[in-house]
Amino acid sequence: MVDATTRFFEELDRRGFEPLLAKSSGTLRFDLHEGAQTTHWLLQIDRGNLQVRQEDREADTVVGSAPRLFDELVTGQENAIAALLRGDMTVAGDLRLLLQVERLLPGPADSQCPRHPFRREMH
Repeated sequence: MVDATTRFFEELDRRGFEPLLAKSSGTLRFDLHEGAQTTHWLLQIDRGNLQVRQEDREADTVVGSAPRLFDELVTGQENAIAALLRGDMTVAGDLRLLLQVERLLPGPADSQCPRHPFRREMH
């Protein structure tokens, strides 16, 4: 069984291009910490062209969270900005990149916002 985080990143990689990120370029590494184990997801953005790998490489922005929290982010059960403000998620580097990618995360299930392309796939 594939978790929501894996589905999210696999879908981004399959998509290849995301119009919402057409003016964005940079790399984000998501470090999902659970005990002594860390899973890394590297998202490279080049003017909307996306490439995803599971690598621990240097990045412009490094986001740290628990795997469970990230699953909740990509399923719309949790909000990235709220998690960041509460200290449940950390960001080092260029915060603007995270704010741009945050637009790809789904809103709550009852959200009517059309900018959330993953809402249907994640449920």
